[in-house]
Amino acid sequence: MDLYSNLREGERGAWLSIWTYLVLSAVKLVAGYIGSSEALKADGLNNTTDIIASIAILIGLRISQKPPDENHHYGHLRAETVASLIAAFIMAFIGIEVLINAGKSMVHPIVTPPSLLTAVIAIISAAVMFLVYRFNLKLSERIGSEAIRAAAYDNRSDALVSAGTAIGIGGAVIGFPIIDAITAFIIGILIIYTAIQIFITNVYALTDGFDEQEVENISGVIRAVRGVIELKEFKGRMHGNLMFVDLTVTVDPMLNVIESHRITEDIERTILKEKPFSVVMVHIEPEGIELHSPTEKQSP
Repeated sequence: MDLYSNLREGERGAWLSIWTYLVLSAVKLVAGYIGSSEALKADGLNNTTDIIASIAILIGLRISQKPPDENHHYGHLRAETVASLIAAFIMAFIGIEVLINAGKSMVHPIVTPPSLLTAVIAIISAAVMFLVYRFNLKLSERIGSEAIRAAAYDNRSDALVSAGTAIGIGGAVIGFPIIDAITAFIIGILIIYTAIQIFITNVYALTDGFDEQEVENISGVIRAVRGVIELKEFKGRMHGNLMFVDLTVTVDPMLNVIESHRITEDIERTILKEKPFSVVMVHIEPEGIELHSPTEKQSP
C-alpha cells in the first residue's frame, strides 16, 4: 500500500470520529441542559471541538492526496498539518467559553443537583469513545498514519474526560452540586491543554522540527551500512507523513563511481526498510580529502 492509498484509508477513521462526536455531542448537550449538569454540557462542547478537529483531519487527508504540481513540487502533504493548526485555535476558543460558564456556575451554584441520567450518559459515552480509540489506533498502526494516531489519542482522552464527568456528576447527585461545576472547569482546562499540545506539535512540524531520537536511530542504521566510513552530516524534516532525509557520508577515496553509487543505494534501501515513507538524498565524499565548493576562494 503506497502513501496516497494510506491517506485514503485514513479517511475511514476520520469519518468514524466525526459521526461519533456528532451523536455524542448532541446527546450530551441536550441531556446536560435538561438534567442540569454543567459537567455534561462542558463534555458535550468538548466533543464539538473534536468534530472540528476531525473535520480538519479529513480535509487535510483529502488535500494531502493531491499529487505534486507546478506550484507544489513536494506535493500537498502539509495541508493536514495546517488544518490541525486551525482546529487548535478553535478548540482553545471553546475551552475558554467552557471555563467562563463553569466559573459563573461556581460563583452562583445551582441548588438543583444534576439528574442521574446524565451520569449514565457520560459512562456510555466513555465506553463508546474507548471503542473508537481502539479502532483508530489499530488503523493508524496498519497504515502508518501519524494523523490518525493523534486522532486515536484524542479519542482516548475524550473517553477519560467522560469517565471523569460521570464521577463529577455522581458527586453532585449525592449532595455536592459544586463538584459538577468544578468538573466542568477541569474539562475546560483539558480542552485548552489539548489545543496547546496540538498547536505546539504542528508548529514544530511546520518549522521543520525533527525528533532527536529519530536522528539517533536513523544515524545508527546509516553507520552500519557496509562501505560507510563516517556520517558527516544529517538533516531530516517531515512533510506531512513523508520523511525527507538529506545526509553526507564519507567512503574510501579509491572506490570508483559505480562502487560509491552502490553504497548510496544500500543506504537508501536500509532507511526505507525502517521508514517506508521516506525520500532519501545521499551525498558521497571521499574520506580524508578536503573538498571546496566552487564559490570558495582558494588561497594562493
